[in-house]
Amino acid sequence: MPVVPLRHYGRWLAAAVLLVVLAGLVVSMITNPRFKWEIVLQYLLDDSIISGLLMTIWLTIAAMAIGIVLGTAIALMRISENPVLASVASGYLWVFRGTPLLVQLIFWFNLSALYPQITLGFPFGPSLGNFDANQYITVYVAALLGLGLNEGAYMSEIVRSGLNSVPVGQREAAEALGMSNFRVMWRIILPQAMRVIIPPTGNQLIGMLKTTSLVSVIALQELLYSAQLIYSANFQTIPLLIVASIWYLVLTTVLSIGQYFLERHFGRSDRRTAMVPSDDVTDASAQIVGSA
Repeated sequence: MPVVPLRHYGRWLAAAVLLVVLAGLVVSMITNPRFKWEIVLQYLLDDSIISGLLMTIWLTIAAMAIGIVLGTAIALMRISENPVLASVASGYLWVFRGTPLLVQLIFWFNLSALYPQITLGFPFGPSLGNFDANQYITVYVAALLGLGLNEGAYMSEIVRSGLNSVPVGQREAAEALGMSNFRVMWRIILPQAMRVIIPPTGNQLIGMLKTTSLVSVIALQELLYSAQLIYSANFQTIPLLIVASIWYLVLTTVLSIGQYFLERHFGRSDRRTAMVPSDDVTDASAQIVGSA
């Protein structure tokens, strides 16, 4: 019998409606003089905006690096059989996931009100040195502490879920071959866990890019704060916000493309498995069993 394809009239109708709405929105944005696109183009490559853009990129990379390293360490502590390490990791998550990031940023910025002098050493022993909090906890350090420590709490759960996704038999087989714990984790567990870790990590990186705008409350001149400084002087609020939004969209697009290729790289084993016919897999398994 001839196969008659289904006619999805509802889909085409919905697509047509969306296209009409989108066309109307684009025409409205172009023809509305209040958008002031000439001012947008004027400030798109302004030195102050580019300086804030570079600061945003630097904050994103540095905070994510801190978050990934710290999150990996906290995840390993969470799955450790040592109750002290597991308790410390759980307490860390309780504090940094339980309070808003904005509050943490303001707290780190005003740390000198609690500890004017930071002492390194033992609680009841000799100290290794004293440091002036106002001198060393600058606005840059406060931003990195707030963003990095907060991100470490969320990255730890991502890494832990990736590690738990690897079957226990993988570790047992590697240990049976005499591999050390570090080698098992580095060569066996982590490469397989990366397929689960990469997608949410990419989302966290994109989220971090936008979250850096919160450091404007502590007067760090990133992209949004640079735009705020300009429109507070010339009162062109909407055009400057559009400039900041355009740059955020550009950076987000670049990061999304990078995430796509990373996912392809770490998911290549799945594609290879899908390309092998099931009969070939069965024959290969039978040959292995027979040779054994």
